[in-house]
Formats: sequence, structure tokens, C-alpha cells
Amino acid sequence: MRHFSQANPAGPGCDSVPALLRRLADSVEALGPVEVQDVVIAAEATEHGPWWSGTVYFHLPEEGEEDEEDEEASGSAASS
Repeated sequence: MRHFSQANPAGPGCDSVPALLRRLADSVEALGPVEVQDVVIAAEATEHGPWWSGTVYFHLPEEGEEDEEDEEASGSAASS
């Protein structure tokens, strides 16, 4: 599983959830075809309001295929 984290810039505007979601969406699109497993959003209290950040957990499609092949191979060996 891979992941990346991003936050709004510190200071005024750090409390914008829509800005954070756009930032995360743009980053996911830039990765190309990935399978997102989870998105975690959190906030830290600041003088400008909540400072929003997010972490996206994902894997690349070919990584998932390799995992399935490994499971099939170990399952075949176990049933032999």
C-alpha cells in the first residue's frame, strides 16, 4: 500500500475543506490509474481556524495483480 499526505497552505484559507479536496483530487488524477483504498481527513486547530490535511492510501493496478498472482501460486502449492 502506498500513500501521500497533503495540507492546505498554513495561514488564512487553511480552513477550506473544498480547497483540500480539490488538491487531493488533482494529486490522485496526476498519479494515473490507481486504486484508492482510503482517504483520511484531519484538522489541527490554529489561529486561522482548522488547518485541514488529508492522506490518500492507494495501490497501483499492477501491484494488485502481482499480489493476486502470488496468492494463486501459494494456494496452488498448498492444495498440492
